[in-house]
Amino acid sequence: MRCMAVGTPAPSRAVPCSAPRRAQRARGIARAQQVAGQGKVYIDAVEKEAAAFAPATVANLGPGFDWMGCAVEGDGDVVTATALPDRPGEVVIESIVGDGGRLSLEAPKNCVGIAAIETLKLLPGAPSCGVSLRLHKGLPLGSGMGSSAASAAAAAWAVNSLFGCPVGKDRLIYAGLASEAAVSGYHADNIAPALMGGFVLIRSCDPLDLQQLPFAGDLWFVLVNPRFEAPTAEMRAVLPKEIPMKQVINNCAMGGSLVAGILTGSAALIGKALDSDAIVEPVRGPLIPGFQAVKEAAHAAGAFGCTISGAGPTAVAIVSDPEVGERVKEAMVAAFKAAGQLEVNSAKVVRLDNEGAKRV
Repeated sequence: MRCMAVGTPAPSRAVPCSAPRRAQRARGIARAQQVAGQGKVYIDAVEKEAAAFAPATVANLGPGFDWMGCAVEGDGDVVTATALPDRPGEVVIESIVGDGGRLSLEAPKNCVGIAAIETLKLLPGAPSCGVSLRLHKGLPLGSGMGSSAASAAAAAWAVNSLFGCPVGKDRLIYAGLASEAAVSGYHADNIAPALMGGFVLIRSCDPLDLQQLPFAGDLWFVLVNPRFEAPTAEMRAVLPKEIPMKQVINNCAMGGSLVAGILTGSAALIGKALDSDAIVEPVRGPLIPGFQAVKEAAHAAGAFGCTISGAGPTAVAIVSDPEVGERVKEAMVAAFKAAGQLEVNSAKVVRLDNEGAKRV
């Protein structure tokens, strides 16, 4: 188990780059060191352009509201960062594709721009150039699959890569948190796994304290995203202000079971725990047309458990293997159409993603 307690950001561990990039990175850091003592410390870009991909994420996983999330293979967002000579520290968004024209091109008002701005602040010197960003959205907005976190994670990793990867993923989470705070709230259960991959337990956001939880083998998910938008802010507004002790005890036990299932490699235990949220799902589920029927259909088709992914409307189920996953997927799609009168944007059987953000 990997644990990271992060208070005041400490000197970061760089993520390995290729041999040519390591040499370029060394030259960039050397420049930063050479001008130390002569006023401002600068760091140069070591590449003209860098593109990064960040995956979809499943937050909450039933009883893990705001403290558990994981990354999944398949769709995600891609951000391409290009160095802008003679425009030090400036961040501009050149283009966005796949958002239907809904997202702002103003960097301080967009999660990719905010993540890029914050990443520049984490570099070991002031950037000697600016950064232009191009975003390709592979995840729908308001889907419950960590759409904003994927954009932020891809932006942070692309900008970091421009300068030779001097900042570790554990510190880049600060850039992602700043971005998430502006969009959906200060929580790390999407941005942490989007950057780091796998399961991440959020022990605290202030100070930031994360634990990566290893899962042995493959873990299969069914993700069904209906054509219905559930904005995170609206879905948070329905959460209860007071919770009966019985429900708290249930969710504590199920949260423990969720962690136990991950650490013992038991998909069945993860599914059973994921299926047993007594606090959040009961109030959010009715807001997603047909969700209860989808959950029942997933069980009947062989899923270990089914719940809402993040704030919804995507429904997520845990299954034993891809063959069962296909049956569960078809049953969930049919239930959304029959009981919820909803068409489906996407329905996929995917594996746990243990890598997170990466170069493309």
